[in-house]
Amino acid sequence: QVQLVESGGGLVQAGGSLSLSCAASTRTFSVYHMAWFRQAPGNEREFVAAINRSGGSTYYADSVKGRFTISRDNAKSTVYLQMNRLKPEDAAVYYCAADWRWGIPAENIKVTRWGSWGQGTQVTVSS
Repeated sequence: QVQLVESGGGLVQAGGSLSLSCAASTRTFSVYHMAWFRQAPGNEREFVAAINRSGGSTYYADSVKGRFTISRDNAKSTVYLQMNRLKPEDAAVYYCAADWRWGIPAENIKVTRWGSWGQGTQVTVSS
């Protein structure tokens, strides 16, 4: 497992932007595929975006496609989530996740697919 620490959450008005970061404490960050999930109160944790170890493959939940961008910097052992045109329904605790396995999207969107998790960062969107 790898230790992950998210940052960058906060309060933003609807239509605004936030950039989340997730720093990994490992010297082998480049072997891990990464993802972002989120969980709103009373809801299950849901998939947001994923990126493979090289950064060459990404995909998104339909609800964020075109507004959010996942990226990574293997030299800095960090994955990012740029969130634009935020909506009140985007409000949640955002978690980053890591795993060495990469499969089909139907598998990668599952919470159980990911072996390491951060503690989460709160994103609040005011209407």
